Amino acid sequence: MDLTIVIVSFKSGDILHRCIKSIDKRYPILVIENSIDNKLKLELEEKYQNVNCILPKNNLGYGGGNNLGLSRVKTNYALILNPDVILKKDSIENFFKSANKNPEFGIIAPVSLNEKYTNFNHDKDINVKEVENVKGFAMFFNMKNLEKSHFFDENFFLYLEEMDLCKRVRLMNIKIFIDPFIKVEHFGGTSHESKINKPMELSRNWHWMWSTFYFEKKHNGYLNALIKIFPKFFSSLFKFIFHLITFNKDKSDIYKHRLLGIINSVLLKKSWYRPSLK
Repeated sequence: MDLTIVIVSFKSGDILHRCIKSIDKRYPILVIENSIDNKLKLELEEKYQNVNCILPKNNLGYGGGNNLGLSRVKTNYALILNPDVILKKDSIENFFKSANKNPEFGIIAPVSLNEKYTNFNHDKDINVKEVENVKGFAMFFNMKNLEKSHFFDENFFLYLEEMDLCKRVRLMNIKIFIDPFIKVEHFGGTSHESKINKPMELSRNWHWMWSTFYFEKKHNGYLNALIKIFPKFFSSLFKFIFHLITFNKDKSDIYKHRLLGIINSVLLKKSWYRPSLK
C-alpha cells in the first residue's frame, strides 16, 4: 500500500473521527494535532491501529503541519486531507487509477459532492483536466515529483498556501490534475469543534487578510500587493467603524481582526496571530 494519509487538525473532535473512519484501515495515517493535545493522541492511537498522532511543539498551521507530516512519509504517494473530508469507498482506488494514467503528475485533486466546496465546478465535467491550481481540502501528492518544491511555504499560517504551492509546482512544469471520477465529501468550515467557533472565526479573518497580501507580494511585488489590498483595507475600516458605533461587537471584532491582518502584513510582520481559546 504505497500511500500515507496526512491530516492536520486543531481541536476537530468528532469531525476528525468521522474522517478517519472513512479511510481504509490498510493505509497509515499521520495526524498532526496542532492543539498539542496529548489526551487526544492517546485516544487516537489506542482506537485506530493505523494512526500515528504527532504533536508539534507549537501550533504550526495548515502548511507547517502538513510539512511536518510529509517529512515522515516514506511512501511514494501522500494524500493530504482536511478533517472535514469524508472519503467514498472507491476514492483511494480512483486516486491510484488516475496516478497510473498520469504518471508525470505532481498533484491530483478530487471533486467534492458538496457543490459549495468543490474544485471549481469541475465535477460538471467527465474528463480529467490539467489545471493551474486546486483547493487544499484533498490533495494526492507524487512525493518524488514534488520534492524540489519543498512543499508548503510555512510563512503562511492559514489560507492560500496550497495556491502558492500550485503556482510554484506549475513553474517547475509539473502537472496538476482534477479528476472528476474521484469523489469525496467536503463540508467546509467545520474542521474544529463548534464551541470554539468565535475565536476561530477571528483567526480566519486575520489570516485571510494577512495571506492575501503576502501571496500577492511574493508573486507580484510589494506595490501590486498594496494596490490589491487597499480596497479591502478601506472596506474593513468602514465596516469596523459602522459596527462599532452600532454596538455590534461580534461584527466589529471580525473587521478589527481583518484590519490587523492587513496592517501586520503590509508592515512585513510575520503571520503571528493565533486563536485565543481561554
